[in-house]
Amino acid sequence: MIGVVDYGGANHASVVNAVDNLGFDYFISDNKKSLDDAEKIILPGVGAAPNVMQQLQNKGLDTYLKLSEKPILGICIGMQIMYETSSEGNTDGLSIFDGKVKKFVPRTNKPVPHMGWNEVRFDKTYSDLNGYYYFANSYYADVSEQTTAISSYGDKFSAMTSIKNFTGVQFHPEKSGSLGYQFLQRFLSS
Repeated sequence: MIGVVDYGGANHASVVNAVDNLGFDYFISDNKKSLDDAEKIILPGVGAAPNVMQQLQNKGLDTYLKLSEKPILGICIGMQIMYETSSEGNTDGLSIFDGKVKKFVPRTNKPVPHMGWNEVRFDKTYSDLNGYYYFANSYYADVSEQTTAISSYGDKFSAMTSIKNFTGVQFHPEKSGSLGYQFLQRFLSS
């Protein structure tokens, strides 16, 4: 059973549609007790860091998620809140990943937000899934020791970051066609 965290405004529909299409049972919740029943947890994308963190704190989910030993996948904003801080509203995150989430600087040929398909290069764990994934973000995290996939939008940035039971992806696997579905299948099946 997959628990999809409800923190208001997140993109539940496309995430649960993908999970359902892959044949996994799921539920949407903002309750710690019900999330205890999940084998894995997804923090879906779409939202603003200050609002998402406020919702998690109001429900006591910030501490719950940080201390969880379940596999957790953060998508887009779900990944960004796993960092120490975000420049979006000067927001403190869950401090699972080291570093700060920063806003892209607009460039002549690189408008912000970063929207559309972009190449992702994974480390050895997912290297067979290298290819193009769908992004919709104005913020990013630098490449670090915890980075397990890289993309570029003017500069290189972390497309995936992993440590222990936590994985964050800046791209939207649920909107990334067959490669995205393969990525989700592997995460949900492992």
